[in-house]
Amino acid sequence: MSARILVVEDEEALSALLDYNLQKEGFAVSICQDGEEAILAVAEEKPDLVLLDWMLPKVSGIEVCRQIRIRGDMRDLPIIMLTARGEEDDRIRGLDTGADDYLTKPFSMTELLARVRAVLRRSRPTLSGDVATFGDIMLDRETRRVRRGDREVHLGPTEFRLLDCLLQRPGRVFSREQLLDLVWGRDVYVEARTVDVHVGRLRKALNLRGERDPIRTVRASGYALDETYSASTSV
Repeated sequence: MSARILVVEDEEALSALLDYNLQKEGFAVSICQDGEEAILAVAEEKPDLVLLDWMLPKVSGIEVCRQIRIRGDMRDLPIIMLTARGEEDDRIRGLDTGADDYLTKPFSMTELLARVRAVLRRSRPTLSGDVATFGDIMLDRETRRVRRGDREVHLGPTEFRLLDCLLQRPGRVFSREQLLDLVWGRDVYVEARTVDVHVGRLRKALNLRGERDPIRTVRASGYALDETYSASTSV
């Protein structure tokens, strides 16, 4: 099950950007644009984490945080404050009110996603995003283990990173050049055909006893996880 994240942000461009990037990471996202709506949404939806802007219409983010913390069933709900107020006194006030973390605008989406995962690891370890699934394939980033159905799949570090990359965007076709950048890094020179070798090793480890191959080769383009595979194994 993916973590449910409530984004409380009145800047439409930023809320749309957060929505896109969080969903891309596999989270379920709901959006609120004012404090009153957020208080109702928390009670009705019971999210796993709240991204909460400080400056909101109707009810401030600080007051929303306070209202959440006085509810007995919401005292442990993770809250990350988002604000342009970067002074130390403001950060202390936000944390004292009950926020678990505090991120000052402007921030990088990479840092925000890292903080979301870190807070979820502490509060909801089963929803932290450290486990990725696709059909009957499960990859655990924390333990570095991979399973297919009821058996463990033994992968080398490069094949593990390659599978992890494909799992982040099932159905997306990654070119060999993109996989080289994402798996090996831009500072390392590796020939494009090396990708084919490691995809072959990954397939050999994943596909035993005539099992269906979840990796699709797209001629002259690259590789993707076949989205029809996940549907067929979940029936």
